[in-house]
Amino acid sequence: MKALITGGGSLLGQGIFRALRASKFKTHIVAVDPSPLSVGLYWADSAHLVPLAKAPNYVECIREVLHQERPDIVFIGTDVELEIFARYRHEWETEFKTHIVVSSSEVIGIADDKWKTYLFLKENGFPCPDSVLPGDEEALLERVGFPLVVKPRVGARSVGVHVVRNREQLARVLTPEAILQECVATDADEYTAGSLTFGDCRATIVMRRILRDGNTYTAFAEEYPELNATVRALSNALQAYGPANFQFRLTATGEVKVFEINGRFSGTTPLRAHAGFNEVEMVISYLLEGKLVEQPAIQPTVILRHWSETAVSPEQVANFSSKRSG
Repeated sequence: MKALITGGGSLLGQGIFRALRASKFKTHIVAVDPSPLSVGLYWADSAHLVPLAKAPNYVECIREVLHQERPDIVFIGTDVELEIFARYRHEWETEFKTHIVVSSSEVIGIADDKWKTYLFLKENGFPCPDSVLPGDEEALLERVGFPLVVKPRVGARSVGVHVVRNREQLARVLTPEAILQECVATDADEYTAGSLTFGDCRATIVMRRILRDGNTYTAFAEEYPELNATVRALSNALQAYGPANFQFRLTATGEVKVFEINGRFSGTTPLRAHAGFNEVEMVISYLLEGKLVEQPAIQPTVILRHWSETAVSPEQVANFSSKRSG
């Protein structure tokens, strides 16, 4: 079985790698990435340098890789590639006899834009932080007061996120591209959840987490039956194709307030596998073997994240650099 992973050097791409290697499948992994310093290129069984997703020849180069490698399944490792693969999914699946694990453009749009995320949650009756766009901050302050969270409408990994406690701080960080939100609960009340949906939500996992530099640093996996029921309802409303990620905080009254959605695998995908939830394996079993996704038992686990290294020679890097696609 051959799997292609884009963005092999990203945190998400690395996570898909690790979950795949931990699965029951013996897999030939193909990695693509724009940088010869991407670690995924050196983990893979075969690899290709491709242009950045915004480059005019990106689509042409990806088509060439798909033609050459003929993977059975394709996993997307960066946010910036999701819309492109969503646009070409059905065409490429037919032409190259593959399965591309990517949601619709509509789902990706809801997840990418935090204002659209807020509107989706409100329209479907899910509690979420009270939110406004610039120009309506006074109305929000009348409703919830300080502190407020100011963040980019489109962004990731907590880049550009500010907690402001007065008008002076607000004036310094507010931009036309921002969204302003009610500050809900505390850092200790933050959770990340994953789901798999094929028509209906088939499986979910919830983990409480501790963040460092915008990424989950420590995770606590438990059964969390009530929280998982909420995640199933969210997933059925969103209708992602396969994986989705929901980030939320739990209020003092036990109310789930979602502040971010990702219409893809999560950076915590390899962490979840330690608790018995290997979603990469489940997706492959469903798409390539026709096995229904079933809710696995979640093993109570504390997952401690840490750094590791891969050492390569300058010659290996130079070799990749000389073979850039396109």
